[in-house]
Order: sequence, then C-alpha cells, then structure tokens
Amino acid sequence: MLRHPLAIALVLALAPFAAQADDLMQSYQNARNSDPQFAQAESARLISAERPVIARSVLLPHISGSIGTTRYSNGSGNGRTGSWGLNLSQTLFDYGDISALRGAKAQDRAGGYTLAAAGQTLITRTSAAYFNVLVQMETLSAAEAAEAAAKKQFDYASKRLEVGLAPITDVHEARAQYDGARANTMLARNAVQDAYQALLEITNAPVSVLKGLPDDFTPALPAQRSAADWVAEAMASNPTLQAQQASLEAAEASVATARAGHYPTVGLSASYGKAITGLYDPAFIGPNHASTSVGLSISIPIFSGFAVQSNVRSALAQRDSAAEAVEQTKRAIERSTRSAYQAVVTGISEVEARRLEVVSAQSAYDASQVGLEVGTRTVLDVLNNQRTLFSAQQAYAQAKYSFLQSRLLLEQSAGSLDVADLEDINRLLTSDKPIQAGLASP
Repeated sequence: MLRHPLAIALVLALAPFAAQADDLMQSYQNARNSDPQFAQAESARLISAERPVIARSVLLPHISGSIGTTRYSNGSGNGRTGSWGLNLSQTLFDYGDISALRGAKAQDRAGGYTLAAAGQTLITRTSAAYFNVLVQMETLSAAEAAEAAAKKQFDYASKRLEVGLAPITDVHEARAQYDGARANTMLARNAVQDAYQALLEITNAPVSVLKGLPDDFTPALPAQRSAADWVAEAMASNPTLQAQQASLEAAEASVATARAGHYPTVGLSASYGKAITGLYDPAFIGPNHASTSVGLSISIPIFSGFAVQSNVRSALAQRDSAAEAVEQTKRAIERSTRSAYQAVVTGISEVEARRLEVVSAQSAYDASQVGLEVGTRTVLDVLNNQRTLFSAQQAYAQAKYSFLQSRLLLEQSAGSLDVADLEDINRLLTSDKPIQAGLASP
C-alpha cells in the first residue's frame, strides 16, 4: 500500500524535467513568454512610451530649491552668510518644444504599431518553425522507408547474382541507390535536429510529441475575398505601414521643430528666498525679509551661425526619406499580400495534386515491385520508382504545411493576424507526431 503514494510522488517530482506533448498554440504561448526577439520589441515599446513624457516635461513648470553658505574676506575681517531659496521657471511659448512634443507622440504611436507588428511576426515565426519540424519529420520517415526499400532491393539483387539470375551491374546499381538512400536519411535526420533546435530557440521548451495534420487533411480558403479586398485591408490595417506613417508624422514635426529656431520664445521665472540667520558670522543684524522676484523674458534669435538653416535642411531630408520609406512599405505590402493570396489559392490545388502524386507514385512503385518478381521489371526500375515516391512524399508534406503558413502570412500582410487565426490552424492539427529519441535532445 505504501508503494503507490511513493510512485505518484516520484512521477510528480520528475514531471517538470520530462518533455511534454506540444501543439501549435502551446508552442506560441511558450514563444510569447520566452522569445528574446519579442522581448526586445516590448522593451523598445516601453522606450517609445517615455518619449512624450520627456518632451512634455520641458513645457511644464520647473521648480528647484537651493541652500548654501558663503565665506568672504574684506578689509574689516572675515565672515560668512547663508541663505535658502526656491526658483520656478515656466515656458509660456516655445514652438520648437511644442512641435517636439507632437513628434514624440507620433513616435509613441509608431512604437505601438511596431510592437503589434512584432506580435504578428512572432506568430508567423513560431508557426514556420513548428511546421518545419513537422515537414522534416515526415521527410525523415519517407527517407527511412526509402532506405529500407533500397536495402531490400540490394539484398534481392545480391541473391539473384549468387544464383546467376542477375548481372553484376544490377548489384552495383542497387548498392549505389542504397548508399544514396542512407546518405539521404542522415541528411534528413540532421534536418530534423536543426529544425527542432530552431523551434527550441523561439519557445525554450523541449517537447517529444507535436501535433500535425491528419492523413485526410483537406485545405480550404479562409474567406471568400478577392486579392484587391485583401490589399485594401492591408493598406488600412497593416501595423508595419502604420508605424512608418507615424514615423513620417514625427519627421514632419521635426521639420517644424527645426524651423522654430527662427522663432522667439517666451518664459516666466520667479524666485523666493531668505537668509539663514544662524549661518551668519558675525551675527545677522536687522529684519530677515524674504526676497521675491518675478520676471518675464522674451528671447529673439538673431544669428546662430547658420545652424538653424542647416537643421531645417537636415530635417527636410529626413522627412523625405521617411516619405519614401512609407511608399516602399506600401509597395512591399501590396506585393506580399497578393503573393500570399495567390499562395493560398494555388495551395489548395497544389496540396490535392501532391496527394495524387503520392498515390500515383506509390502505385507505380508497387507495380514495379510486382513486375520485378515476375521478371518484367528490373531492380533499377524499382529503385527509380522508389526515389520518385520519396520525392513525392517530401513535396506533399511541404505543400500541406506551406498552405497553412500562407494562410497566416496572408492575415499578417493584411494586418488582421491574431491569436484566433492561430487557433483556427491549431484545430486542424489533430494527429500526434512523436519525435524520435535523440533528435529532440535539448
């Protein structure tokens, strides 16, 4: 009776150290909590959020206090004085500071859009790494099957050579195909390890089982919309474009800030202070009245060595550069949106075509195997058909997961990608795909 609680305790103690099954949503959650690249984007967002605070500070009252003592020496002897005071300064008008605040607010908005873009990119980076592991795992399975079939044909050709029913060339050809299949298996195994490490780099969470597509997967369009509709949504909602447009607003505000170097500024200053009688040597004599002053100042720039003109020209060039960046981003987003849309549309036909290609390649391989047994096909025919089957299986796996990735990329280009889209894809992944022991070592 005492063994069962002990066993349960051991299982619970060892559970955190064991790699667990993982689906796409869990991988994303791990990435959301652990990805350094996204963490950098969050830190950058915090930096941009402080820019309006800093820019606004110069427009708010500045209050400072002072306390001090002074020693002096004159013809009649030495002494010291002491005093304390409060000083206030307030900008009443400074167009440069006002436009700088407007630019800082635009930079803050750009930072928010940039973080949103980084969040969408995290989804597609995670899904790409996740799908790549599944593709490489299916490729490895096909490569191992091809290696086993090539080994079988090599053994078959060797036995036929021993009884004089096959020429030595069949053995050499079979051996060459077998060696090539072994090399492909080693490359496929390395590809799985590399893909797994790429996923681990993002999620920082080891797993032993992934969720993949079932054998009866049938692709479908996410929504009945035209490419023009997707492009229009991208122009209105893509966060990368919105960040560029906000940066352009900040650059325009910088032009106004530079031009403000020609404008006057108005400021208010006030002070209040008293003597500290206990610090006087000799003793303070007379009433200790407060000293109060209030002043209004107007500063009019006259000549600054052409620095203002240079700053204006520099700001104009930066604004033009930002405007060209916006235009370039618009064109790139339109191209990527149309490309992703076409990838989704053609992906449906490609997946079905690749599936039929696998069926046909399997049938051709089976037929050549039967033909070899009855003498109508050679070992080389069987090996060639096996190689064709391997290529078809690899292409089919790539087409299935590329279609899913294209759906996410289309939503990302349109600026509408969110966790709900990832959940829709995750619901399609219902088949457990165990990772071979040794390939998923952290």
